[in-house]
Amino acid sequence: MRAQRIESLDLPELQPYRTMRRQAEHRQQGIFVAEGEKVVRRLLESTLSVVSVLLPEKWLRELEPLLQARGEGIQVYVAEKALLETLTGFSMYQGLLAVGRVPPLPTLADVIAQSPQPWLLAAADGLSNAENLGALVRNCAAFKAQALIVGETCSSPFLRRAVRGSMGAVFHLPIVETASLTRALHDLRERGVRCIAAHPHSDGRTLADANLAGDCCIVFGSEGYGLSPAVLAACDEAAAIPMPPTVDSLNVGSAAAVFLYEANRQRSRS
Repeated sequence: MRAQRIESLDLPELQPYRTMRRQAEHRQQGIFVAEGEKVVRRLLESTLSVVSVLLPEKWLRELEPLLQARGEGIQVYVAEKALLETLTGFSMYQGLLAVGRVPPLPTLADVIAQSPQPWLLAAADGLSNAENLGALVRNCAAFKAQALIVGETCSSPFLRRAVRGSMGAVFHLPIVETASLTRALHDLRERGVRCIAAHPHSDGRTLADANLAGDCCIVFGSEGYGLSPAVLAACDEAAAIPMPPTVDSLNVGSAAAVFLYEANRQRSRS
C-alpha cells in the first residue's frame, strides 16, 4: 500500500474518478468504480485487481489491514471529504471510492463446465437501468444462481451504479456477456436446460406451474417493455407471478427475488 495525501484532484492518476459519469471511457479501459464502504470493502476482500483507492483519513485507518493484505501495491489517495464531494456534486455519506479492473469474463461453456447440476442460471434482456441490473445481480447471488447471462441490449453490470446496486455481489457472481442472447438460449436448450421467461402475459401460466427443480435458466426483461419477441420466442415457456389486475408487473429486482426463491424452494424439496 502506498498512501499519498492530496489537496486537489488534478493528478493524471485520478482521471477515472474525475470521469465517473463517462462510463463508456471506463468500459474501454476495462475499469470500474466502486463506491461506499461496504462495496469498497468487498472489492478489497475479493480476488479482483484493485488499481487505487480514494478516501478520507478516517477510512484509511479502518481499511488499512485489508489494504496491507493485498498482494498488489495499491495506490491510496487521502483527501478531505469536502474535496471528494466535488466529484459527485452532492454530499457523500462516506466519501469512499476505489477503482478496480473488470475481470476476464467466463463464457457460457465455462460456466456450464464449472457448475454442479442442477444448473440454475439467470439471463437479462434489455435492462438499461444500471441500478436495476445491480439489484438483479444481488438477487442472483442471494438465491444461488450460478451465473447471470447479460444480453447484448443490456447495460454492463460493471457500471458504477450497477456495482453499487449489487452491493459488491458482482465481484463474485460469474457474469456472461453475450453478443446474442437468443443464440445463448438456443445453446442452453440444446444442452437440456429449460429456458423460462419471466413474463406477465403468459396465457394464464403462473410461477407455480413452472418446473424449476431441474436445469433451468430464468430470463428477465426490461423495465418498460419486458422481453423482446425474439428472446421470448427462444424460451421454452413463460410464467407469471400471480398479481391482481391493478398491478401489471414488478420491478425486475423484485421479480427475480420471487422467481429465484421459488427455484430454491422447489430444489429443497427434490
